[in-house]
Amino acid sequence: MFLSKQKKNQGERGNRLLVSVTVMGSAGPIRFVVDEKELVANVIDMVLKSYAREGRLPVLGSKIDNFVLYSPIAGTEALSPWETIGSFGVRNFMMCKKPGVDKEIEQDATAAINRKGSGSWKAWFNKSLNLKVCSH
Repeated sequence: MFLSKQKKNQGERGNRLLVSVTVMGSAGPIRFVVDEKELVANVIDMVLKSYAREGRLPVLGSKIDNFVLYSPIAGTEALSPWETIGSFGVRNFMMCKKPGVDKEIEQDATAAINRKGSGSWKAWFNKSLNLKVCSH
């Protein structure tokens, strides 16, 4: 029975890993299962999508080029986006924004908020003020 589970886990894609990615400035790590042959760039994309789906703060955006992934064994060097995630032999990673992209992400977030609810509360407020009171 143990062998059948092991074979199922090691299909054509290879081993699957439970990775934990801590986003700098976030409350806690994001955990998900990923194929060990998955590229670092794809893992960053998965983290950003999961982060947004969970509604975490601060808002990060969705451009994978704005972020880097670090491994505890690589030291201060960021991982190459073209390396496979399983090649490092670790399962815990740290994701940070690249220097200088804070303003760009902030502008994207404010633009998204403005598009999403541009004046909806203002329209409601004006409508409530313009209600006519009927006199008997």
